[in-house]
Amino acid sequence: MRILILSLAILLSPLPLAARDVAGRFDYYVLALSWQPAWCTRTGDGRDAPECRAGTGRDFTTHGLWPQYERGWPQDCTTPERDPARRETASMEDIMGSGRLAWHQWQKHGRCTGLSAADYYDATRRATAAITIPAVFNDLARPITLPPAVIEEAFLEANPDHEADGITVICRDGALTELRICLTRDLEPRACAPDVRRDCSQPRLLMEAVR
Repeated sequence: MRILILSLAILLSPLPLAARDVAGRFDYYVLALSWQPAWCTRTGDGRDAPECRAGTGRDFTTHGLWPQYERGWPQDCTTPERDPARRETASMEDIMGSGRLAWHQWQKHGRCTGLSAADYYDATRRATAAITIPAVFNDLARPITLPPAVIEEAFLEANPDHEADGITVICRDGALTELRICLTRDLEPRACAPDVRRDCSQPRLLMEAVR
């Protein structure tokens, strides 16, 4: 009886993440858009990142396109697809800020899509192009503070095909850091799964000025 119970427990227990992370097996995407001024203050300035220099005029930049499960996400999958060439990662600098970030996103997330590197970058570019950045945030000339709900509402007004449960506002230490937008595998709007659908709970967020 003890052996039978143990066998049933093993069969019914969830598979470890490593066993589930197979390229091409996922449920939907998250498009992550970083508020570039906040990233520069926290990380980029310490690296003397070129995309953080004065006059670059970057507001929201693409952090990545991430495959998701309905609970959790795959990462670092094995894929038969070749890694991108340097020129392919460099070609993503206009929306991602740097080829280094594009390479990292391919390694951690792109390999799990089952797509080639070229197709993954193309999907990232198409997903980004389909999102309208609210005009009020373009070339933000001075720092402002506002509630997370107002940021979300501005994106919903600019992107009426999306729903509130499909856009998540991410913050850290009282500052806006990122927006996460949920998309189907065909890059159509959809609601985020519960583990992604957790907006920032802070009452007001700083949006630093665009450089």
